Amino acid sequence: MRLTELKLPLDHSGDDLRNAILKRLAIAADELVGYTIFRRGHDARKPSAIAFIYTLDVEVNNEAAILKRLRGDRHVGPTPDTSYRFVARAPATALPARPVVIGSGPCGLFAGLILAQMGFRPLILERGKAVRERTQDTWGLWRKGQLNPESNVQFGEGGAGTFSDGKLYSQIKDPAFRGRKVLTEFVKAGAPAEILYVSKPHIGTFKLVTMVENMRAEIEALGGEIRFGSRVEEIDIDKGQVRGLRLAGGEFIAATHVVLAVGHSARDTFGMLHARGVQVEAKPFSIGVRIEHPQSLIDRARFGPNAGNPLLGAADYKLVHHCTNGRSAYSFCMCPGGTVVAATSEPGRVVTNGMSQYSRNERNANSAIVVGITPADFPGGGTDPLAGIAFQRHWESLAFEAGGGDYKAPAQRVGDFLAGRASTGLGAVLPSYTPGVRMTDLALCLPDYVVAALRESLPAFGREIAGFAMDDALLTGVETRTSSPLRITRDESFQSLNTRGLYPAGEGAGYAGGILSAAVDGIKVAEAVALSLVAAAGKAS
Repeated sequence: MRLTELKLPLDHSGDDLRNAILKRLAIAADELVGYTIFRRGHDARKPSAIAFIYTLDVEVNNEAAILKRLRGDRHVGPTPDTSYRFVARAPATALPARPVVIGSGPCGLFAGLILAQMGFRPLILERGKAVRERTQDTWGLWRKGQLNPESNVQFGEGGAGTFSDGKLYSQIKDPAFRGRKVLTEFVKAGAPAEILYVSKPHIGTFKLVTMVENMRAEIEALGGEIRFGSRVEEIDIDKGQVRGLRLAGGEFIAATHVVLAVGHSARDTFGMLHARGVQVEAKPFSIGVRIEHPQSLIDRARFGPNAGNPLLGAADYKLVHHCTNGRSAYSFCMCPGGTVVAATSEPGRVVTNGMSQYSRNERNANSAIVVGITPADFPGGGTDPLAGIAFQRHWESLAFEAGGGDYKAPAQRVGDFLAGRASTGLGAVLPSYTPGVRMTDLALCLPDYVVAALRESLPAFGREIAGFAMDDALLTGVETRTSSPLRITRDESFQSLNTRGLYPAGEGAGYAGGILSAAVDGIKVAEAVALSLVAAAGKAS
């Protein structure tokens, strides 16, 4: 049976947990067979009395009698079945063409993995490099200011999530427990088992690299294929039906079922799809900066006297402020004990993002502080579906100029930003961004309404977290890749509204945000592809 919201003090023991179960269920010790932790979070609303909150799956000798006796207790009930079941299996007869997945980020990897596990032998095309080669190229930008446009934070095996905090939680509705399938596969691939039960699981970059390699190995062992350095330059569409793909090198690949999991930065691919008549539309996203504080400041603000307790780890936060100019500013992709990273994928532009390792033990906490924008803010008022890309490029180019034109990022102390003056030097908070920062005025590379919203929101956030608006906190710009600037619209069968056989998926298509939700969307789309292939095979026979 499942037991929820069992609260225990921070310093509780294993015996304390067992005794709390016995007390909640009002049973004798010999009636408890065992238990597993399904979820564990903490309640830090009172920093001096932080408590762990458990959801447990409990095995007892007389389950039916206990459930009957406690049927009025909303915290006790049957354990739901969270096991994953495949919707189809590949038919014994040969398929006319194997399914193709474009992209090997979380969405593409899971679409490919599920298709492989169902026996469909997918072909995965990735424009970038394998994850370890890609990591070397990414370090080339960070350490030497050398950008490879086809192999960087955005492009390559593992997707943008590889260079992030590796967060594995989401607010999506998931009645079929596909998220549980994602976490289970990650553990199988080498993730720490605790991601199955901690309330805010994360992995970190170094662990993600090995996991991605292990997932690739399983896909290949099941008959799938992954090809790197394979950028799709053209999609062949005949009478509204996908017929194949042409790669940048000239090769043509016949395909009738194509999963489009290209991520939010495949701007050339978006342009090609629009030119080919695939239905796309502009969508809202957000723009802003990264803010850095000493992690110890955030720990003290959130955990009080319990700051530094290894059971709690590095503290995080989530903030939002509704501004007087009608905008909303909020924290995004908060990275405890992490670093701010260079995340551009195009020459002559600067983009920031955040990253943490599993240990989260770097000196600074960082988070994006971003402001929501809508297609009405784009050039031409958003009538052009690609206008959001032009908007992003404009501010990224200005950030490149403000940073000195060598991939250093423009930065400013919070005190100077609030006072409307350029920064000329650093304070107590040292930047983690490499290849380095140039102190300047961030108003040079942000829209005026974003600057106004940030100047209003930072003091408001300081009233929630003591020290958040400290003069020496550091802002680094610009953060533009919060989500895709467009949506590749699809119907209830997960296919493009006007292009049969094309399955837009994940964050790039505008249907996910973050590793977990992108992976879940990849599973959903893989299921739709499998059912379509089985139906097509049945008609052919």
